[in-house]
Amino acid sequence: MRLRSPLPAFEGVTEWVNGQATKEQLAGKPVLVHFWSVSCHMCKEGLPQILVWREHYGKPYDLQVIGVHMPRSEKDTDIAAAKAVIEEYHLEHPIMIDNAHAITDAFQNEYVPSYYLFDAEHQLRHIQAGEKGLKLVEQRLQKIMGSTNQEGQ
Repeated sequence: MRLRSPLPAFEGVTEWVNGQATKEQLAGKPVLVHFWSVSCHMCKEGLPQILVWREHYGKPYDLQVIGVHMPRSEKDTDIAAAKAVIEEYHLEHPIMIDNAHAITDAFQNEYVPSYYLFDAEHQLRHIQAGEKGLKLVEQRLQKIMGSTNQEGQ
């Protein structure tokens, strides 16, 4: 995806966990979409930071967090295993199980973990992949949200 691309539709999801989100429900709100996989150690290390961002930017800035479980192997398509990780890490935001890679393809995503940050007009403002990119995502969140508070780090 290129910067300023619109938020893709969430079509072809294998299963939603923690409720379904639609573009219509997200209208006028910034959206962070994070891709992860059960077999990705770096993804699991970054999941607590997602919770911090959701807490810090959720209410004051109306940031909406959407997860995408992107299987990297046949073994990763085990939905029960993905749900166990969701529960273990207390992920309460909507998460798409993307066993057919429909969402992955719509985002042209190749990596986990990866983060796509859309502004309130749903234009892509930042893409980041890898564990070390968490700080860069944080910086972009602060810029887009107009926050200079460092508590979210």
